[in-house]
Amino acid sequence: MRPMWKGAVSFGLVSIAVKLYSATQEKDIRFHQVHKEDGGRIRYQRMCSKCGEEVSYDEIAKGYDMGGGEMVVLTDEDFADLPLTSSKAIEVLECVQEDEIDPILYHKAYFLEPDGVIGLKPYLLLREALSRSERVAIVKVALRQRETLAVVRVRGDLLVLNTMLWPDEVRQPEFDFLGDEVTLRPQEVKMATSLVDSLTTEFDPNEFTDSYREALQTVIDAKIGREEIVEKPEVEEPIAETIDLMEALRKSVAKARAARDNRGEAAKPATRTRKLKSA
Repeated sequence: MRPMWKGAVSFGLVSIAVKLYSATQEKDIRFHQVHKEDGGRIRYQRMCSKCGEEVSYDEIAKGYDMGGGEMVVLTDEDFADLPLTSSKAIEVLECVQEDEIDPILYHKAYFLEPDGVIGLKPYLLLREALSRSERVAIVKVALRQRETLAVVRVRGDLLVLNTMLWPDEVRQPEFDFLGDEVTLRPQEVKMATSLVDSLTTEFDPNEFTDSYREALQTVIDAKIGREEIVEKPEVEEPIAETIDLMEALRKSVAKARAARDNRGEAAKPATRTRKLKSA
């Protein structure tokens, strides 16, 4: 991996030289727009809506729409004058319990690596301090000319930086149902809680796969191999509209328990086979 940013974490009077790496990558299958007849790529010209001429990249600026057709044009010089005090620094502002942060604020994750031998010891010191105190560090950092709030936390042996949305970037929910008064019967709550208990397990993300992407890749591979038949992937039956809530909950609990029992039984045959062989 190549670092996308280099700077320093400012932890009190301690400065930790670090490199920043993107921790995630999207696995979406991407397409180009092409001419259906011959597969040729579709190209778009950058045309000015006023003069009708094609515009080169070095002639393009950013425009803020004031409404009514008026536009304020901002150049690179305008952006260069903006204050970004944390352009090469990650300033630790405070340390908090991780569960105090609403997950809706999290945006993108990055790995932090100490930059050279000099940054190693203070890096390990911050990692150990956060781990022992069971805290995360709230920081500010400027990435791609935009200052953002972020969290530095411990993940395994690494420090990870999670950029965050600003509080005013989270929309306030306004839904009519929030003002409705609905009575939940104790039996319904008890059965729903039983369903949650039946579905409770230890989370392993490796058990889940992107079935749509896999099916799409199969179609692409078939096209490449000039195969004509592509088996349609199995999909779960759509859930019918619930009429009897209690009956639906009972069936769901039974189904969840059966699935859990089947997962438990799947690990047993190998053990039983070994016992038969030793006998």
